[in-house]
Amino acid sequence: MIDSLEWATATQLVSSYASGEVSPVEATKAALEAIGRHDGDINAFCLVEAESALAAARESEGRWRRNEPMGLADGVPTSIKDLMLTKGWPTLRGSRLASPDGDWSEDAPAVARLRENGAVLIGKVTSPEFGWKGVTDSPRCGITRNPWNVSRTAGGSSGGSAAAVAQGMGPWSVGTDGGGSIRIPAGFTGVVGFKPTYGTVPLYPASPFGTLAHAGPITRTVDDAALMMDILSRPDARDWSAGPAPTRSFLSSIGEGVRGRKIAFSPNLGYGSNDPDVETAVRAAAQVLRDLGAEVEEIDLGWQDPVAAYHVLWFSGAAKVVEGYGAGAMERIDPLLAAALERHAGFSASDFLDATAVRMKLGREAGLLHERFDLLLTPTLPIPAFEAGRDVPAGSSSLDWTSWTPYTYPFNLTQQPAISVPCGFTAGGLPVGLQLVGPRHGDAGVLSAAAAYQGATEWDLARPNTTAVSTNPSRK
Repeated sequence: MIDSLEWATATQLVSSYASGEVSPVEATKAALEAIGRHDGDINAFCLVEAESALAAARESEGRWRRNEPMGLADGVPTSIKDLMLTKGWPTLRGSRLASPDGDWSEDAPAVARLRENGAVLIGKVTSPEFGWKGVTDSPRCGITRNPWNVSRTAGGSSGGSAAAVAQGMGPWSVGTDGGGSIRIPAGFTGVVGFKPTYGTVPLYPASPFGTLAHAGPITRTVDDAALMMDILSRPDARDWSAGPAPTRSFLSSIGEGVRGRKIAFSPNLGYGSNDPDVETAVRAAAQVLRDLGAEVEEIDLGWQDPVAAYHVLWFSGAAKVVEGYGAGAMERIDPLLAAALERHAGFSASDFLDATAVRMKLGREAGLLHERFDLLLTPTLPIPAFEAGRDVPAGSSSLDWTSWTPYTYPFNLTQQPAISVPCGFTAGGLPVGLQLVGPRHGDAGVLSAAAAYQGATEWDLARPNTTAVSTNPSRK
């Protein structure tokens, strides 16, 4: 029984469609009504297409009545990050440089797979310009805010996706992650964000950020993330770098739990420093996993921060994007992006190769770690959400967004699967996320462990401005 369509998960909706308890039209109307109530404060959507969404929902309703669902997500209201091509809708990437009058005749692979499975596309959600940073504001779309406190950032660059899901404006969204862009906003807004192993979800067009870039789900539950992965991981011939399709359903594997699994707990990867409330929440999460039967060992990784190498790869890609718009583009982009490109300019081919060598060394260290441990547990972020409209917290000694998210971008360098799951709140009522990381191609194990944790706790039941949760992290 679904108590509230606004807060129903994708898996609940599909089950209710099958039983006839709920129709896709009702669920779509609920999502659109939530957008109408909340998005004026949140600014998660840059495009809403109510008419086409309701038409698609009516078609889905007819298929369910005939017992002929189109796929795994038939009738589920879905939003798409505005970095992904979506047939019939402009993809403007948060930039005034992009023209809405383009040839929008193609779906990105993730969008195509969702459409093929009957998902009801309700609109596109915000991104910073070209997805360049870890918060979501842009010259074209303005500031996206955190549903838990609208004076705070939702994070980024998939901030529109996370804010929409956190506020009940659709049960799930598809985002991208080149340095934490799925996990950062998931951690800040109290939802689930999963970055799969590179190549598990095909991408097209190829990202200018190269093999740092991943696509994946942002949802309220791990079950929904696994269900979306069953859809997104299907092949697409346009991505030459994608891996083979998984041979087993992710959703079917998430009940395996964590008993007997070895988990390395690193509170700081060897170089970070955490807000006390974050530290407390993540240590409590580690204990929950111990209570579930996992062997959790706190370790000192002693890693060196790979941020300098990451900057070479990341800002080289960002510069290439802007360069493609020709003379005068630098004067028309986000001034903070222009300043960042000036700070990180002049990289040579030798610099790129040196950065790649750092990446390879980190990948080796991570691979050896996973010979001893099944998973690595860290905070998603060392701090809670800070003031909206800023790239870095007030008083920061750095101008770079990477300075406050040290635990996410290393796993884009190594291409490992990593998930953020809500694990508590600060004293000020802001969400805290824990990150679980697995070996490359260990996606199912990451999802299974995250599902076990979420099943033993109640943080996923919290709702902005509605439902409070117990301070006891154990689900009753």
